[in-house]
Amino acid sequence: MSYAATEATDAPLTLESLGFADVCDSCGAQAYVRVTLAAGELLFCGHHAAKHRESLDSSAIDWHDETDRLRSENTH
Repeated sequence: MSYAATEATDAPLTLESLGFADVCDSCGAQAYVRVTLAAGELLFCGHHAAKHRESLDSSAIDWHDETDRLRSENTH
């Protein structure tokens, strides 16, 4: 679970884990990254999160990354 401080209250913001219905806004694959911006949220697969990370880092309020699930799901 990811926690981010909100600008208005500095209270922790609890974000839900990404699930089956969460898909990448760039390609439609399973989303493993949620980027919270002042204007809303973007969801990305691991590939597109890495591709857009540098350009979004300065404006991101929170970068919720669950790409570690990709490695742990494939180690059975």
